[in-house]
Amino acid sequence: MLPQLITATIPSPANGVWHIGPFPLRGYALCIILGIVVAIWIGEKRWQARGGTLGEVQDVALWAVPFGLVGARLYHVATDWEKYFGSDGSPVDALYVWHGGLGIWGGVGLGAVGAWIGARRKGIRLLPMLDALAPGVLVAQAIGRWGNWFNQELYGRPTDLPWGLEIDQDHWQCLVDGVQTSGKYCGTAFGGPYADGTVFHPTYLYECLWNLAAFALIIWLERRYRLGHGRVMAVYVMAYTLGRGWIEYIRVDNVQLEDVLGLRFNVWTSIVLFVLAAAYFVWSLRNRPGREEDVYVDGRATTPDEVAEDTRPASDL
Repeated sequence: MLPQLITATIPSPANGVWHIGPFPLRGYALCIILGIVVAIWIGEKRWQARGGTLGEVQDVALWAVPFGLVGARLYHVATDWEKYFGSDGSPVDALYVWHGGLGIWGGVGLGAVGAWIGARRKGIRLLPMLDALAPGVLVAQAIGRWGNWFNQELYGRPTDLPWGLEIDQDHWQCLVDGVQTSGKYCGTAFGGPYADGTVFHPTYLYECLWNLAAFALIIWLERRYRLGHGRVMAVYVMAYTLGRGWIEYIRVDNVQLEDVLGLRFNVWTSIVLFVLAAAYFVWSLRNRPGREEDVYVDGRATTPDEVAEDTRPASDL
């Protein structure tokens, strides 16, 4: 039993695309869509627990999701523009979202703008809405990371751990003479540093588990301290960036901003956002203690019964 455990590895799917007639069904896209659906479902449950009306999260999502997807792609293209607009790049590839390449902070940033537009149209206060949505976004990210497994991308360094991830040689990435390369020529038979049978850190799995743990932490903190005024969102940013920083550090995928003052650009982004979120959390705690009594701009949710209900734990989620 023990030898079998030691030699265990995580296989990668032989195919991440299936065809129904002429239509491709992509594992990456399915993970993104499932994540969005789950995030909206969790958001609706949490929004109702805060005194909101069923269906309003879906209305806000009609703005937040498209804005978020565009923002995520723009962030990826902007931070890795040579892949698309460099001498060997193809600008049209920037539109091929199904090949992978969604930057979470572009998605969160522009998605928040979409949420603000949707919330304003409904007369909803933005911070309570963001607090309701944030934990579900973590679950969506956890699900979405399995799209990287289908695409065999964004994995980590080689490892001898029993949960190493198998990657087809066509998807290998490595440094050869200081130059980031990919494909079979990364194997030792082709002059590269990887030996046949090499397995890699499954960083998609690390981030998935980290996000789910962060989700549980946020729910506990919110129940214990009745977080409000955007502090749930701030904890989301802190928790996610804390994990993303170390996970990003062990990834070997080819990125343009690989060395910015000794660290990847995304590591610096995580550091800066963690500090900003922590600063906001402290400021908000001092200046806006407690939690909002209503979630609407016009105060239409401030009936005695609804205020009494707000003293209960946020929700089972």
